[in-house]
Amino acid sequence: MPVPCGTGCGKNAALKRPKTGDALCKECFFWAFETEIHFTITKGELFKRGDSVAVAASGGKDSTVLAHTLKTLNERYDYGLNLMLLSIDEGITGYRDDSLETVKQNRDDYEMPLKILSYKDLYGWTMDEIVAQIGRKNNCTFCGVFRRQALDRGAALLGVKCIATGHNADDIAETVLMNVLRGDIARLKRCTAITTGSEGTIPRVKPLKYTYEKEIVMYAHYKKLVYFSTECVFAPNAYRGHARALLKDLEKIRPTCIMDIIYSGETMSIKEEVTLPSQRICTRCKFVSSQEVCKACVLLEGLNKGLPKLGIGKSSKAKKMLEEYNARQNTLEQVIDDLNDTNIKKKSGKKRNGLTDKCNSKTCCSGNCNSTQNNMEDNSKINSLLDEYSLKETDKPVQQLNDVSDDEEGCSSSCGRLGGLGVGF
Repeated sequence: MPVPCGTGCGKNAALKRPKTGDALCKECFFWAFETEIHFTITKGELFKRGDSVAVAASGGKDSTVLAHTLKTLNERYDYGLNLMLLSIDEGITGYRDDSLETVKQNRDDYEMPLKILSYKDLYGWTMDEIVAQIGRKNNCTFCGVFRRQALDRGAALLGVKCIATGHNADDIAETVLMNVLRGDIARLKRCTAITTGSEGTIPRVKPLKYTYEKEIVMYAHYKKLVYFSTECVFAPNAYRGHARALLKDLEKIRPTCIMDIIYSGETMSIKEEVTLPSQRICTRCKFVSSQEVCKACVLLEGLNKGLPKLGIGKSSKAKKMLEEYNARQNTLEQVIDDLNDTNIKKKSGKKRNGLTDKCNSKTCCSGNCNSTQNNMEDNSKINSLLDEYSLKETDKPVQQLNDVSDDEEGCSSSCGRLGGLGVGF
């Protein structure tokens, strides 16, 4: 027997809302869904008339529904917003390259300009290359850090007032659980904020903060929106997956647990004696950071120096690794200088009793002179040093080994000086 729509519109219900349990027809569900997001936007004062807003678009259900809903509400309630799409290409073969095609379809469907930035252009690395260096255990750390900063860089290029992200209620509840399990007090305090960003930075807003993931899927399904649903090939190893599994188990027992967890995070207070890191500006890339050098620059420096684990774990561990690396590089430079000096002396020849110390097979002792012995000792020293510092012997002159310790090329990537993009950070 058909169930009538709970609003009394006279139509039969087509679905039961996961968030409230109400039986609604499709049209009433659309209206309730969009009205709740409109209420979130107006209550949180997320936008101002005339603002340029970049929608962080990945091609997934959340960003697709966000773009569609913002366009709809912008026209219905006359927000006066200038909406555009901002997408980040992480360089994940078989995932991001396909999802970007969906983003381009959204661009055409919603008539919004699209800007795509890639990790390769911004940092000189793709996620495929990073995973090849570090493995699959900590790859989400690199991707998350680089993606957050890439959005900031893209927003700066577009000159927008804020970035609208597709974080939904499930995402925020998962983040609360993750921060509780990790004891991350600083992130726990700000992860439920609907607007994030310090003074002088481009803020991020979450219009879908109180929207359930299941309802987003239902909205996209009944609206027949085009979105990309394949999971990232590196995501199964993410720590967030365990928090998501826990949340889904809790939701089966108590559907309201998602909102309860968010409310707990919003009302949680921190003891006064607990010191929290203050946001500042990174001395290298000039983007927001809680330390002198931001996490993105630390991770990038580790990749460029062959220390992919540099930014993983505690900062004290990273400092120790850098000190050991710099000590090794300084020692290597001194060794190379010594080898260069030896090479120059051998070429010029040492004068002994007014004569040069060069072996002449016509007049000398068939290779048994002091000069030949010195050459053998020098070659033995060079070979042992090459082995010690893991340098392969080549046909190039010894002085060209200085390229091994040249880090100037890595500096431009770490500081984010992107001539090709016309931006100097």
